[in-house]
Amino acid sequence: MPANSWTPDQPIVAIHDLHKSFGALEVLKGVSLEVMKGEVICIIGPSGSGKSTLIRCINALNPVDSGSILVEGQEVNDPAVDKLALRKKVGMVFQQYNLFPHKTALQNVMMAPLKVLKQPRGEVEKRARALLTRVNLEGKEDSYPGELSGGQQQRVAIARSLAMNPDVMLFDEVTAALDPETVKEVLVAIKDLAQSGMTCILVTHEMGFAREVADHIYFTDRGVIVEHGPPATFFTESSDPRTREFLSQIL
Repeated sequence: MPANSWTPDQPIVAIHDLHKSFGALEVLKGVSLEVMKGEVICIIGPSGSGKSTLIRCINALNPVDSGSILVEGQEVNDPAVDKLALRKKVGMVFQQYNLFPHKTALQNVMMAPLKVLKQPRGEVEKRARALLTRVNLEGKEDSYPGELSGGQQQRVAIARSLAMNPDVMLFDEVTAALDPETVKEVLVAIKDLAQSGMTCILVTHEMGFAREVADHIYFTDRGVIVEHGPPATFFTESSDPRTREFLSQIL
């Protein structure tokens, strides 16, 4: 990405009046939000409310129809944007782990720094081992994805994304496909990351987790942000009836 005038006192991610349709279906209808460096943002809402589409727009997986997304001052929707450079800055972990089945946990984490960043193998391996330890997978370095539980695979995916040294991490429903007993171990890994100062944007159904780790919560419904606020007030003082109905169903 070209040098720009972004400084850490400005939003690291700034989204303004974002619109996105798939055919005749308008999924995002003028969404705006800002995320400061080091903040943890949770986006919640019913299925089909545009949450996943929104975060997939941030690292240009989904092109947008109109509006602006700035990441560190760089317009993501600029046709000239270097998507590879963008995705070095903005890591993403998906609901499906997308690991390479024929590569070990360690090899999965090492791949991008070796192939994309062209970093020295010794340095990459040292860092990959440290990242697997960080997500509590020490001793699983030589295991293949098929030998790991869903929760372990998802933690490998988190370590793999961290290996690119991103400035922002996006998490799209990363616990949705997991057994209840493995959800916690993944949330613990994300919580550790958030507490270390990583900027995190999460789409999640885990309300207890959102309440515990988020600096700010956004509730989306039918493509718009209905209401937002810090957890302390969001869960107890929501004013919009749609928010209150949603929370009453899941809390």
